[in-house]
Amino acid sequence: MPDLLLVGGGLANGVIAYRLKQLRPELSVRVLEAAPAIGGTHTWSFHAGDLTPDQHAWLAPFVVHRWPDYEVVFPNRRRRVATGYASVTADRFREVLQSALGDAIETVTPVVDLRPDGVSLADGRTMAAGAVIDGRGARPSPHLTLGFQKFLGQELELATPHGLARPVIMDATVPQADGYRFVYLLPFSPTRLLVEDTYYADGDGLEADALRTRIGAYLDGRGWRVAHLVREEQGVLPIALGGDVDALWAERDGVPASGLAAALFHPTTGYSLPDAVRLADRIAAAPDLSASALFRLTREHARTAWRERGYFRLLNRLLFRAGAPSERYRVLEHFHRLPDPVIGRFYAATLSGADRLRIMAGKPPVPVGRALGVLVGRRGRG
Repeated sequence: MPDLLLVGGGLANGVIAYRLKQLRPELSVRVLEAAPAIGGTHTWSFHAGDLTPDQHAWLAPFVVHRWPDYEVVFPNRRRRVATGYASVTADRFREVLQSALGDAIETVTPVVDLRPDGVSLADGRTMAAGAVIDGRGARPSPHLTLGFQKFLGQELELATPHGLARPVIMDATVPQADGYRFVYLLPFSPTRLLVEDTYYADGDGLEADALRTRIGAYLDGRGWRVAHLVREEQGVLPIALGGDVDALWAERDGVPASGLAAALFHPTTGYSLPDAVRLADRIAAAPDLSASALFRLTREHARTAWRERGYFRLLNRLLFRAGAPSERYRVLEHFHRLPDPVIGRFYAATLSGADRLRIMAGKPPVPVGRALGVLVGRRGRG
């Protein structure tokens, strides 16, 4: 019987398993993934200030590329932000975990029922464990009020060099449709480029063909000709507007959770890697990994993060509710007037009180009346 059974082979459970292998090799840990491979087709990125030096060091094998800075581009503002940026790809994620964990990873193993100390599999088997962690991603819940960040990305080999020296994490000069839209660019080599069409929208439906068409138009506009498509990824990430985190965890019936299943993500950006790393460190350092102790640990970790991030959910309500969909980009354009350190603390979710005042200062980027309606309107739970 394993000490720990991690259900879902995504980012959060993957880094938990890896950190335990580093620090607690005496533990028996197994990862169960329903798909044919762990990690899916995702790219996970993070800012240098999101992690501590020690976390940067142990995560280093997963990182495929680092850049010293990045750009953002808006209709009325373009700037370089001199803070580091890094990316992890699904291929590297699989490579590192398979090397570290070997046959402790079981793929094509869908789980149909979870208990704090075991699971039932789709093939009729049951598996017992000292504890189970559910890391299968976000699930709809009546206790969360969400917007959505939807994207489709294509990693491309171009026929000629693209000329980008650094990532462009928001190019919002594109037509604004169905909410705040931008193109995200990661230059992995002089001719290898990830191009991702992304938008913040009210609904969670993703029209993949429409996004492929938009990417094609963007490439044409930049004069970039594709030699071949390397891979494609797509996803719908939650953006938190409000909710009741206590009720969310009450639904879990004592089953510990990680990642999006635990509502552990940056409320505004949807970035989940920093939270995954922090939780992995907490679990690896815990003296008691019994099911009940691990449930308390993951619940309190997630509840603390949620309560500390109410300001970000307020900003999200301004983004989603205070302006017309075609004008939502102005909120992010206005934000990027701020100094690099403030922007870095925003992404790390470590804003000071003075930072919060600076973000709200100046001419409102959305209609004043609607902004006031959001700011002084009835506060939802969370």
